[in-house]
Amino acid sequence: MEISKFFPSVEIPNEGCQKTLKNCNELLPTLPQSKAWWFDQLFHYQGFWIPSFGIRGSMLINDHFKPRPTDIIVATFPKCGTTWLRALVFSIINRNSVDFSDHPLRKANPQELVLFFEGYLHNYGSTSFVDGLPSPRLLSTHLPYSLFPTRMTDDTSACRFVYICRDPKDVFVSKWHFANKLRPKELPPLSLEEAFDLFCKGVSEYGPFWDHGLGYWEASVESPKKVLFLKYEDVKKEPLGCVRKLAGFLRVPFTPEEENNETVAEIVKLCSFESLSNQNVNKSQTSGGERPVGNSDFFRKGEVGDWVNHLSPEMVEKLNQITEQKLQGTGFNFD
Repeated sequence: MEISKFFPSVEIPNEGCQKTLKNCNELLPTLPQSKAWWFDQLFHYQGFWIPSFGIRGSMLINDHFKPRPTDIIVATFPKCGTTWLRALVFSIINRNSVDFSDHPLRKANPQELVLFFEGYLHNYGSTSFVDGLPSPRLLSTHLPYSLFPTRMTDDTSACRFVYICRDPKDVFVSKWHFANKLRPKELPPLSLEEAFDLFCKGVSEYGPFWDHGLGYWEASVESPKKVLFLKYEDVKKEPLGCVRKLAGFLRVPFTPEEENNETVAEIVKLCSFESLSNQNVNKSQTSGGERPVGNSDFFRKGEVGDWVNHLSPEMVEKLNQITEQKLQGTGFNFD
């Protein structure tokens, strides 16, 4: 069930999409720019540092995307558990149509099964190909909540978002490792110190990290039936309970029969870091489709608290202070 089989052949974008792309190309040079962590400049767009393809994707979504009531948007800040969350949502939604012993996740990376929304829109220059996807459409994104149109985020829309957030210290370390895998060989490695300074200033792909998370957190408080906010650490600690909660939110709760035959446990086992990283398809160093990295690059450790092996006490103190300041009075914390 690879998502790519539903894509039509690439067509020339229609007049409306061409106009949006032209507007984007005219906008980009006018925006504040900063050094990116890997292969693209970052642009300060509506309060966030976004790569050019993310801005193009966002503008195409706002101008042309037609959501369906059954659409599910899997949203994350980069390196907060994107691959894991895609796998969980895909497995829950498709559990009645697949065989666990011959599951699609054993043959394809989760990045291939749940399409990267703004990335594909950028590559195709159009939203028309999304119309060919079967319902419910599973779409993954790194875009901030505020960049989606109101027809997707207001209470009259049945479109739902699932968001996972992670301790910023682990996010930073994971993103730094990942960035150095993506950087072109002609560029020197990004030092931990330089990356740390950029991260603290909010200058990283889709950053600031804290503003990104708070956008989805506040939406989940205001509209809990529209946005489900998960903590990476909670899912690691209580995977069975979190998977049940996720299924309920997706309106496909587990039946007593499924509980008895351990379907929930099968999904948790299949989607665990150990299981996914040990699938032959995810040991490959070869990139798939438009991605510049190999499947194995999406799996490093997946551990909670790995930051202790990389950050100095001064770095920890600074990140903790920023986090406390940013989250003060919001009702959200990482405790």
